[in-house]
Amino acid sequence: MTLGPLMVDLAGPALTAEERELLRLPSVGGVILFGRNCESPGQVRALVEAIHRLRTPPLLVAVDQEGGRVQRLRDGFTRLPPMGRLGDLHARDPAAARAAARELGWLTAAELRAVGVDIDFAPVLDLDRGHNPVLGDRAFHGDPEVVADLAAAWAAGAREAGLPAVGKHFPGHGGVTEDSHAVLPRDPRAFVDIQFSDLVPFERMIHQGLAGIMAAHVVFPRVDPAPAGFSRRWLREVLRGRLGFEGAVFSDDLSMAAARTIEDPVDRARRSLEAGADMVLLCNAPEDARRVAEGLLDWVDPASALRLARFHAPRPGLGLEALQASPRWRAVRERIARLDEAPWLDLDL
Repeated sequence: MTLGPLMVDLAGPALTAEERELLRLPSVGGVILFGRNCESPGQVRALVEAIHRLRTPPLLVAVDQEGGRVQRLRDGFTRLPPMGRLGDLHARDPAAARAAARELGWLTAAELRAVGVDIDFAPVLDLDRGHNPVLGDRAFHGDPEVVADLAAAWAAGAREAGLPAVGKHFPGHGGVTEDSHAVLPRDPRAFVDIQFSDLVPFERMIHQGLAGIMAAHVVFPRVDPAPAGFSRRWLREVLRGRLGFEGAVFSDDLSMAAARTIEDPVDRARRSLEAGADMVLLCNAPEDARRVAEGLLDWVDPASALRLARFHAPRPGLGLEALQASPRWRAVRERIARLDEAPWLDLDL
């Protein structure tokens, strides 16, 4: 059995009988964890192991562990700063910011690998133009070159710990003020304006081997009337063709209001996959998740399955407690804590 094109969520900290049944459907390929699924490092590791044991090859397990406001695994894990703080540091000392970004990437990934997680939907490659409160300090900076610089360092650290990077939200969420969880944002700019700003971090990261990209629920009407995550123009012509991206494409959550402009959830999923996504996410809508899983039983895309299979990480060895006792983990925390001019990088648990 290959990995299916659907990633779903779970209700709580342990699998239910209904969830086990759902996850065994061949159309399902992964699970995304939220805070409600995470009580302690030991519990998370046991949950991930239970998910992995359900199938061969094992389902992918993902999480949003960006830092700051968006950090799903908290209790027992390092409290991570928002990436915007690294942009602040970059203005004073670019080399120190790059070093801190790499160390934070390693630290984040090492902790996730210690509990068996395969994918972190990070880093954020959007530009912070100061007018999108949902994005805000989740972004590294407003300058695309600074974003590319810091994101590359973060990704290098994550790769060192065994976790590939997934950049988001292509082709960029920084040009709108609306929250795509609530409405469908519209960005009126021409392609050329996006190409030389928002696309820059994605292009730089692609040239460095970016493993995955998550598409945005944003409409760019001067480029395509469909939201980017449902757009062949954006995903096939620009991302695959012009930028030469060879990794996996993930949709953003299809239960968000911006995606529900397509009413039927099965049609929503198919439209995204037909546009060029390899895996679609459907969260916080268990009835829709079941419908989509059943509605995609006939979906077969060998190329997508191969791209997704590259995210299978080696099985975790040491647990989080053993990692936290290691010289490498302690050294990284101590080096970051010595950045006295950046007290927000205090990473005490």
